[in-house]
Amino acid sequence: MNQTLAQDSEKEKAGNQLFPIFLKLQNFNTLLVGGGNVGLEKLEAMLNNSPDANITVVADRYLDEVFTLLEKHPQVKTIHRQFQVSDLEGKELVILATDNYELHQQIQQLCKVNGILVNVADTPHLCDFYLGSIVKKGNLKIAISTNGKSPTVAKRLKQVLNESLPDELDQTLDNINKIRNTLTGDFAYKVKKLNEVTASLVDEQPKQKISPKALGWIIWITVLFFVGITFFALWNQDPAFKNYLLTLNPYFYYFLIAGFIFAMIDGAIGMSYGVTSTTFSLSMGIPPASASTAVHISEILSNGIAGWMHFKMGNVNKKLFKMLVIPGIIGAVIGAFLLSSLEHYSHYTKPLISIYTFVLGVIIIRKAIIANRRKNEPAKKKITKVAPLGFTGGFVDAVGGGGWGTIVLSTLIAGGRHARYSLGSVKLSRFFVALMSSLTFVTMLNDLHWYAVSGLVLGSAIASPIAAKVSNKISAKTIMFAVGIIVILASSKNIIGFIMKFLA
Repeated sequence: MNQTLAQDSEKEKAGNQLFPIFLKLQNFNTLLVGGGNVGLEKLEAMLNNSPDANITVVADRYLDEVFTLLEKHPQVKTIHRQFQVSDLEGKELVILATDNYELHQQIQQLCKVNGILVNVADTPHLCDFYLGSIVKKGNLKIAISTNGKSPTVAKRLKQVLNESLPDELDQTLDNINKIRNTLTGDFAYKVKKLNEVTASLVDEQPKQKISPKALGWIIWITVLFFVGITFFALWNQDPAFKNYLLTLNPYFYYFLIAGFIFAMIDGAIGMSYGVTSTTFSLSMGIPPASASTAVHISEILSNGIAGWMHFKMGNVNKKLFKMLVIPGIIGAVIGAFLLSSLEHYSHYTKPLISIYTFVLGVIIIRKAIIANRRKNEPAKKKITKVAPLGFTGGFVDAVGGGGWGTIVLSTLIAGGRHARYSLGSVKLSRFFVALMSSLTFVTMLNDLHWYAVSGLVLGSAIASPIAAKVSNKISAKTIMFAVGIIVILASSKNIIGFIMKFLA
């Protein structure tokens, strides 16, 4: 083995010596060993590019998403047991995607003896071929390889090319093919004519005087300038408008700023809007039920849009969504009903909610500490009790004003569920949970503290498009630490205040 590694190292000094080819996987018998996260990734890559691929999957453990994927590909066979040597019979390609390195070595040696090409996930020196990142625009496919050096760079290049190459390229290929079929004469004549047709595609285009980025800044500055002039004119010329703003509860502006900041944080790390908004509302003297109402109303629109986008991108597991949404709504309505009924006892419920937000603050810090560590952990046994999780998450979310994402999403991922499908399903179900709990609060409460509700709604709405732009420029780990500390300090203030008042 050491001699083989030394030879591979010597070859790498000469540069990338891989020979790229495109295989018709429907003409090959392919074996995939592994049904976990890595196995699912390899299976998706093959079936996305070769929907009719002839594949046999062998694994002693499968993710639900594997069977969901295979509903559209009945030709793929699955065998639910550990790998056996007989599985290699008649196979021409083998892909290994488990967390058992010794098993990979054993199978690789068997493949070598039997003349079978093999790919071993995350182990370049055992591979006969690599599965590169694929850019697909209709009939156009571009394969990207970094010679096993950095799959992350390959994925990033794939993203850049996907964004840069227009979808209309496939139509261009069809048109060129039609022109090609009409041409007669020898090869040289056809090449000449096709060059004439495609010359316009490479002609130098006049440079834009204004870049798209600069144009975006001009539009934003113009809009802000227009809003400022309009506000100044109304303030000086409309006494009713000026009087309305002057008599507006001054706490509205605090909640406006808070809603903006918390939505920016949520946009950066994908969580914590509920817990930060609730903690702030409690610290400002808002009763728990009204605080939870303000948070849920402000989350309806944002989660509806996010859920729809995830559904459109195919990130929603419909089965998982159904198991979450009904129990989640029931738990949220019960939680909202109980919290609204206890509104007169808010001086008792407020410290209990503060204890809950204190715990969430600790959870957020813990998630920040172990975030990197979990990336390298092997997949755990998949959680199956989804309905009780949805009920608990909905109930706690309504009572505490937040926690659906922190509790439900974290539990699903830690329980072996696919991260992307879990996120999409949780976001979409969150819309219905927030909607129903908000309706319960609104119909039961007499004093909703609308200045807090409107401040959070408006602030979060203003922040949403900005957060989408700056989210990838901020360290999520740093923000999670900051959020956790702020939540713990604010919650501690409420808890200590209650204890001091009780002792007095």
